[in-house]
Amino acid sequence: MRRFLLALPFLAMLAAPVHAKDELVIGAAQFPPSLHPAIDPTVIKTYALAFVQRPVSAYDKDWKPVCLLCTELPSLENGLARIEDLADGKKGMAVTLKLKPGLKWGDGRPVTARDIAFTLKLAQNPDAGFSNTYPWERAASAEVVDDATAVLHLPRVLSDFMMWDQILPEHLEGPVAAAAAAPGAYIQTTLYNRAPTTPGLWNGPWIMTGYQSGSQVVMEPNPHWSGPKPAFRKVTLRTIENTAALQANLLSGDIDMVAGEGVGLTIDQALALRKQAPDRFTYTFQPSLTYEHIDLKLDSPILSDVRVRRALLSALDRQTMVTRLFEGLQPVAATWVNPLHPMHDKTVAAAKFDLPGAKKLLADAGWTPGPDGVCRKDGQRLSIKFGTTAGNRLRELEQQVLQNQWKAACIEATIKNEPARTLFGETLKRRTYTGAILYGWSSTVSESPRRTLGTDQIPSQANNYGGANYPGFSNAAMDAGIAQVESELDPEKASTGWAAMQRVYAEQVPALPLFFRADPHITPKWLRGYQPLGNGYYVGIFAEQWTSQ
Repeated sequence: MRRFLLALPFLAMLAAPVHAKDELVIGAAQFPPSLHPAIDPTVIKTYALAFVQRPVSAYDKDWKPVCLLCTELPSLENGLARIEDLADGKKGMAVTLKLKPGLKWGDGRPVTARDIAFTLKLAQNPDAGFSNTYPWERAASAEVVDDATAVLHLPRVLSDFMMWDQILPEHLEGPVAAAAAAPGAYIQTTLYNRAPTTPGLWNGPWIMTGYQSGSQVVMEPNPHWSGPKPAFRKVTLRTIENTAALQANLLSGDIDMVAGEGVGLTIDQALALRKQAPDRFTYTFQPSLTYEHIDLKLDSPILSDVRVRRALLSALDRQTMVTRLFEGLQPVAATWVNPLHPMHDKTVAAAKFDLPGAKKLLADAGWTPGPDGVCRKDGQRLSIKFGTTAGNRLRELEQQVLQNQWKAACIEATIKNEPARTLFGETLKRRTYTGAILYGWSSTVSESPRRTLGTDQIPSQANNYGGANYPGFSNAAMDAGIAQVESELDPEKASTGWAAMQRVYAEQVPALPLFFRADPHITPKWLRGYQPLGNGYYVGIFAEQWTSQ
């Protein structure tokens, strides 16, 4: 009897239910250079912010627009959007945004229409240094009707009038912006960068409660969140910049999963891991709008010649590279527009590998091979500094492949890599690079390429290094195409403008398109509700639906 009684606790322990995990540790290979939603447009920052701050509207897993902060998507049919006459005789739009009841910032203050008006006002101030003014720069003014209603007045008709991004808390950032008198001062004093664990900065299911620069961000449930209660009492986004070390931490159990969206493991690592441990994790390879490419400094003496840019592209055997490195999962890109995009133009084909053609283009541009195999022109070597994110093993491997392919065309590429926070926080933002930078760029389904290809988005001291046209591409036809597609409500007519822009890109080669990413998502078997999107929005914007089992 005694032996039976002693065994009872052990038997009870065996019979006890397994408790669901209430903490989630996510590993990432990058750390955000800043946490302000509209400054430094990097994928890792957008990934992190998806848990703590929601846009007004977004695209869901079916690539359909949905409201996140609003009650109903504006449309011409429901009257929340209407075309209005402007004083100059042109046509504009009035777009009404109605906020959901019960929305609150992490400090308990209500999210109101005044926050929308404040965000718009700040985005219109060039001294604020926004690198991502989309979508707020599209509106001329905001009319606050009541706490829950704002009417945005647009100076022109826009096709994506229903899509609006994150808003900022006027009660916290308003005084900071007002005190930032000097150009660029707001970037230095914003609470998002100076005190990111301030609860009132965040309006999502979680708020940031811990921040260690370069190391990790800790998020805990927003006590004032009015939506479904998150299943996890803590989400930690931990940075391990070396992707080999990131994989080792996943296998050891120090992290539960790795971030998708191109900031976690590289696709070759994910493919190898699936072969090594096929039953331990859930593996998803999500086709996305993100394209891996090489930005070129177009105002450099060498790269200002379009013949040289075309030669750089023709000298690359991209198809062989993606077949060998990615098992063909990542298609070669013709432009920035993915074949999955509704406005993709099939008539614009990807440039083919043509080594003799590349050499001829260089010869036509005056470059001839020197005794060491590197081309020269007027005594100058055809040498380009080539950078990417240091520690990303796959990108560094891609670099070596591309470097060798260029060498065969008498082009010298000297590798100079930097940590992601430096590359995106300073080098690209201030356009201090001199040659080529390899990285990924993501856009949403409805977004025009203004941010990356519009003349008005070239970062400079004059605009406090706002915008993300890092190559410095300025082309009248591209600018005209951007203006057309942004204002065209007829999808068929819009497709004509999109096709024209893709032809300009292919002809002018402002950047070298490599391939479209199939982002690997590696998640634990016990995680439920995880749904990669692939449409330019990040999986965390629906993270309150995640549960453990």
